[in-house]
Amino acid sequence: MPLDSLYRAHGFVPLDAPTDAERLAVIDLDAVEHNVRRIKTLIGQRSLIAVVKADAYGHGALEVAHSAVAAGADYLGVVHVKEAHALRSGGIAAPIIAWLHTPRTNFAQALEDQLELGVSSTWELEAIAAAHRASGQKEPVRIHLKVDTGLGRNGVTMAELPALAAAARRLEEAGLLEVVGVFSHLAVADEPERTETAEQSSTFDRALEILHSAGLRPTLRHLANTPATFSAASVGAEEGLLRDAVRVGLGLYGLSPLTGSTPEELGLRPVMHLQTFINTVKEVPAGQGVSYGLNYVTDKPTTLALVPVGYADGVPRVATGGPVRIYPATGPARTYREVGRIAMDQLVVDLGEPGLADPAAGFLGAPAVLFGSGDNPPVTDWAEAAGTINYEIVTRISPRVTRISVGGSWKDKN
Repeated sequence: MPLDSLYRAHGFVPLDAPTDAERLAVIDLDAVEHNVRRIKTLIGQRSLIAVVKADAYGHGALEVAHSAVAAGADYLGVVHVKEAHALRSGGIAAPIIAWLHTPRTNFAQALEDQLELGVSSTWELEAIAAAHRASGQKEPVRIHLKVDTGLGRNGVTMAELPALAAAARRLEEAGLLEVVGVFSHLAVADEPERTETAEQSSTFDRALEILHSAGLRPTLRHLANTPATFSAASVGAEEGLLRDAVRVGLGLYGLSPLTGSTPEELGLRPVMHLQTFINTVKEVPAGQGVSYGLNYVTDKPTTLALVPVGYADGVPRVATGGPVRIYPATGPARTYREVGRIAMDQLVVDLGEPGLADPAAGFLGAPAVLFGSGDNPPVTDWAEAAGTINYEIVTRISPRVTRISVGGSWKDKN
């Protein structure tokens, strides 16, 4: 069977994929839609803010955004105004919140794109108000005040909140902006047993009291991230954590935020499937060192298979023993472990026995999957191999890996 037909027979390469897609991340938009619907069942009548920042965690922001909205997401969340502008340019009409700004942020563009803006400081309020005055726009800018309730990162401190609230109220009265939301971010929600999450929720309540005292009446309170959204019921904190809306990123992409819980156990479907094709298979003797540093040495005659992805493709150089599932043309699929140091463009797996370089063994050109759904390795296995989190693995997959989307109910309507 020709290699191209073999790949398609295995179901790895979509039928409309470019024939030169040697390294590809297949993005399952139907899985995105499934995950949105799953999250909506958890939150009831509350709003879902689907977070598509950082190119939708490496999955492709525009298509993921279309799928999220089609499946029922109420808002989209990004950090940068430029990210939001790209979505507007791509035809996204849904409400978008952008919340991380610098003195160089183009607030005029934000107003033109009718964005809702997160605000963490007085200078941001002043810059947004100035942009509004210059625009001649009649409608006030919709603002979400961000409060630092314990993460120690972006967000106004509790000590500075009264001044920010007073400034926001003055600008509201002037018709320049409207404080429609207030939000914060949780530090340890992925460890549900820790008490700091409840403390942050209590601090959030105090922040609301300060805003109310200043005459502000935000109607969209959002605090929960993905781990809090999935653990709130188990810790009896649905009202304290889920509030009026939740901001979900990782769960949108079918990945688990909770140690010990798989995506399947949470009712999620992984979205990204990362694969390439074995390009070299060779016999080596016992005592053969592998890759830079020669920190792996074969202990018996064996066969090595070269997988043509490396840290330039986003596979972490520090990973040790990451899984690769290989689908030979003959014989069953099997998951092997990466050996030796990962290089810029390639990594090596030890097939465990000699004689597999023979073309009849079917390894040359065989699909090699680093992570995906079903029987393929989960992203979490690569995160553990690299000593990091699953968020980082999918987000760092580089642009030289071809993204190919499949599914998406919205495509039939366009």
